[in-house]
Amino acid sequence: MDFWLTVLVLFRRWYVSVPAFLLAVGVAAGVYSTVPTLWTSNAAMVLTTPRTGASLPVHPGTTNAPVNPLLNFDRGLTMTASILTARLTTADTAAELGIVPNGPVTYKVHNGSTNAEALASGPFVFIESEASSPEAARDIVRKVAARAKVELLKGQQAVNAPPATFMTLTQVVAPTPPEPEPGRKLRAAVVALALGLMTSLFATYAFDSFVEARRRRRQAATASRPSVQVDQRVLVAADAHVNGKHT
Repeated sequence: MDFWLTVLVLFRRWYVSVPAFLLAVGVAAGVYSTVPTLWTSNAAMVLTTPRTGASLPVHPGTTNAPVNPLLNFDRGLTMTASILTARLTTADTAAELGIVPNGPVTYKVHNGSTNAEALASGPFVFIESEASSPEAARDIVRKVAARAKVELLKGQQAVNAPPATFMTLTQVVAPTPPEPEPGRKLRAAVVALALGLMTSLFATYAFDSFVEARRRRRQAATASRPSVQVDQRVLVAADAHVNGKHT
């Protein structure tokens, strides 16, 4: 019942609801056109062990049997990927890469999960970026990928690992061509349209309530006026007295 009453009010006050609806659509379109487009780019890297394995031979002068690094994954690579993710996402690292808080360029690094406390099932490092221009989106991905290799080298040097056992970061997916991300613009337009529709409903109901209240006041004023009925003979006698005539 309330739904049909609402529809009835909207149709009855169409000269208010229709312009208000068109104004809401216009505002939503304006918001959509003014919100800047974000561009996204991403890359993927994988940690691998050297061909001779993660340890040195016990006997000098001998070498370990060479293995395929892509067939030699262990839990240590996954742990290292998590450590790299933590280092690359610090505020100091972001500042060194030229990222300004609440600026036009942002990036995310994860190893298969956006939760930094959760370990992924593989030694991957994923890099994602958002920027106000396609060039900036791809450029920050390249910078973070280069910084990841530096952090990996520094981390292995810090624990005095033998250089022959150093892990390497292999690029699996190069920085992808930047693509526009319409989600932000669309969300802003939807919010603006929803607020506009609510405002148009409020304006229509407010105008309808004002008109109905004024109509009721007029009816009440008319009903409160005393109705005086005068006999026609009294009017004739009064007229004759004024004119100096007597009946």
